[in-house]
Amino acid sequence: MNIRRWSVGVIAATLLVPGLAACNSSGTDSSSTGSSPESVIPADPKAALVASTKGLADGNFTFAIAADSITGKGTLHKPSNSAQMTMTMGDEDFTMDFDLIQIQPDTWVKVDLGDLFDGVPGMEAFKDKYQHLDAAKASEAKSLDVFKEGTDPANAAAMFEGLTDVQKTGEGAYSGTFDLSAVKDSIAADEDVLKELGDKAKAIPFTAKLDTEGRLTELVMSVPAAGETKAQDFKVTYADYGAATAVQKPPADQVIEANEQTYEMFK
Repeated sequence: MNIRRWSVGVIAATLLVPGLAACNSSGTDSSSTGSSPESVIPADPKAALVASTKGLADGNFTFAIAADSITGKGTLHKPSNSAQMTMTMGDEDFTMDFDLIQIQPDTWVKVDLGDLFDGVPGMEAFKDKYQHLDAAKASEAKSLDVFKEGTDPANAAAMFEGLTDVQKTGEGAYSGTFDLSAVKDSIAADEDVLKELGDKAKAIPFTAKLDTEGRLTELVMSVPAAGETKAQDFKVTYADYGAATAVQKPPADQVIEANEQTYEMFK
């Protein structure tokens, strides 16, 4: 699963994002400076949504995610090739906290798996320290390379290309359905969930909001129940276009070198 490609295979979950002060993008407001007339937004609803993801390609923004099973926030700052993500996921039986910092070519990860691996040699390091990964040894850990396949965390561009229905519901507001089965590495469902959804995956309801410059600020996907996975909304918000800040590496006294279990986990 992914938010989006940043999945951790061992926990089959999406990764997301961090320590920024202002990740509030609500309604059609934009937190960045400047604005342009509403007329810059294409009149055709699908064209407007497709165009709304172009700002994500610049890789300079903050974002947050919220769902029943996962919450997180983060920042991407492509100008400095840096990113950070923090995420909490799980349920009443198991909760995991994840923190990732990437300043190319270096990556640091800190994972708290609760008491799941208590007593397992080497696993206690996850809870208290950032583990620094050697770039050469981590070359197979594609899920830890934030920038490898672009800077669109929810794969919104692919989703909007696969719209099956869309209408404008207000200024900067849209709703409709899209074909989730056609979206590779969706934040909303992994391959197993897609199989359980069956034909329902071809018409997933969504709502979206754009700022006055036509940039995506909110995306909510309503995914129906599938097998043992209950129905839930996945909400992703975007802010600070062009105004994110470079991520700083963790303090030296909070860093250790990654152990072999870490490299195996993230393959």
